[in-house]
Amino acid sequence: MSVVKINVLTVPADMREELERRFTGRAGMVENSDGFEWFELLRPVDGTDNYLVYTRWRSEQDFLNWQQGQAFQRGHAQASGQASGQGGGSGHGHGQGPAATGSDLWSFEVVQSAGRPGA
Repeated sequence: MSVVKINVLTVPADMREELERRFTGRAGMVENSDGFEWFELLRPVDGTDNYLVYTRWRSEQDFLNWQQGQAFQRGHAQASGQASGQGGGSGHGHGQGPAATGSDLWSFEVVQSAGRPGA
């Protein structure tokens, strides 16, 4: 059964472009992970300051393996403009200050799913 992880990022209006730039810079980091199924960065349009980072995984263990692995660390460092393997810290924006002021992780199991072929 697939699992969905939604990271809810609180992002002030003046940091939205920066957050999106950082995610563009991390392209490909999660997609090659074992068990990865889907990624979407969702921009708010209804007046909230919460971005949603949606990922879908084959299993909880696949997500944990990615989160604890080098690809996760490289992806977060690259998104903030750091060279791979340099610096420390956690979250988005190491070395440049965080783009988000808060973060919550929501976890779900996929019970039902539907889609349109070719969409």
